[in-house]
Amino acid sequence: MKKTIIFITAICASTLMYVSCSNSDEIVNQTDTTTVGASVLIDAVNEIDIKTGLTVSNTNQTAKPSETGPAICANITVSGSTYPKVFTVDYGTGCTVDQIKRAGKLKITLSGPVITTGSKMTIERIDYSINGLKLEGTIEYTNTTTTPTIPQWTRKVTNGKLTDLQNRVYTNSGTLTIKQTAGVDTPYVLEDNVYEMPEGTHTVISEKGSLTLTIQETLVKKYSCEYISKGKLKIQGGFINGVVDYGNNDCDTKYTYTHESGVSYNLYM
Repeated sequence: MKKTIIFITAICASTLMYVSCSNSDEIVNQTDTTTVGASVLIDAVNEIDIKTGLTVSNTNQTAKPSETGPAICANITVSGSTYPKVFTVDYGTGCTVDQIKRAGKLKITLSGPVITTGSKMTIERIDYSINGLKLEGTIEYTNTTTTPTIPQWTRKVTNGKLTDLQNRVYTNSGTLTIKQTAGVDTPYVLEDNVYEMPEGTHTVISEKGSLTLTIQETLVKKYSCEYISKGKLKIQGGFINGVVDYGNNDCDTKYTYTHESGVSYNLYM
């Protein structure tokens, strides 16, 4: 049995995710499905902010605009001529690219080139929001490469917090492993990069309880796409026990949640 739901993290309110109000006989109740949507959204915005960090810190001065990533509608300043360098990405009161409106600031500190083993990129959110959703916390993106042909990083989120349009709060934290599987030979050209996330967990806590999301099948994220395009997450907590499936590597907003009962929900970011 398959149902189609468009997720909203704020119960029929968010501009990034939408959710239909469920019938009372749904196996998975409205509050729980909303938390699943919030969990997937949190992962998506973490990837968006890392992508921004990679874009603004790309040090290839001779690259063509198409090779340095998408346009960023922000005022970018750099402090430091040598490492560590601090990039401040200031979106002001709000600017929009590809229907994503961001406001506030990202402070991005780079201890060394992100492609160098041991270097760390730290992203701090300052009065920051995406499409009206307030985001807090710090992301640490540390290069842990041991085999030069397979660059690797860890992504650690601490003090993560999402406040939705209904003022519902979702705190979150977690660590996962990221490996680059394409674009290694062109380190300063970002568009051909493909990343895989083979392992990791993160926890999302709301007023209704907590969810733990564990990578069950390697996640695939293309730099050229805003969304994870393939892989599966195991989700457990409260009434929720099931799997999120991101699909067949298409760059789209579709994914599916399948509850342990066998009921599936077609979802769209």
